[in-house]
Amino acid sequence: MPLQGASGATLADPLALGVLRVNEVFLSVQGESSRVGLPTVFVRLTGCPLRCRWCDTEYAFHEGANRSVADLVDDIRRHGARHVCVTGGEPLAQPSVHALMRALLDAGHEVSLETSGALDTAPVDPRVRVVMDLKCPDSGEVGRNRWANLAHLRAHDELKFVLASRADYDWMREVLQREGLTQRCGVLASPVWGELDPARLAEWILADQLDVRLQVQLHKVLWQDARGR
Repeated sequence: MPLQGASGATLADPLALGVLRVNEVFLSVQGESSRVGLPTVFVRLTGCPLRCRWCDTEYAFHEGANRSVADLVDDIRRHGARHVCVTGGEPLAQPSVHALMRALLDAGHEVSLETSGALDTAPVDPRVRVVMDLKCPDSGEVGRNRWANLAHLRAHDELKFVLASRADYDWMREVLQREGLTQRCGVLASPVWGELDPARLAEWILADQLDVRLQVQLHKVLWQDARGR
């Protein structure tokens, strides 16, 4: 199945089973989720069917090289970290990501998957910690949310809302109440870097007594927008 961008243009030739189009692999500290601060190997896959207005990894839409699952697992092992985060782009756009995650789990790694939530999460190995976005209105991609994915969330998964405005916050609050999401898994509220003041978001959360975790992107605090961090 060819890897496609938002316009439908082919980004790479059809990938054989066990081969992935990879943008970068690097060791850093986890900047988001409840695992913030932990040394983590990041595997960023190429390609994404969404075009969020505030996306900070546009370079991953097209740049990358084909690599086998076996090669990636060996590369990750050499970095020496137990935690691995598979991200993108949108990693679920490449079917072989499931083979990669299973291989990493079987090798003893703790694996998290960062996904937009626009693609089906049902096939994801239950040992993986899924960190799934629900796209808010200001992202420009709210219509791409796959609401059926909420039924696949488990207690160890996390749901993330990236918020650019008060309107996004009010939308999040309504969705949380309607779907009972804080009873299903952990919920992350993350301000768009440079657009929404984290202190203001904290005040809204406290005023409404929401049972969510305020998330500020640690990697940007430490290294701003440096790649491979």
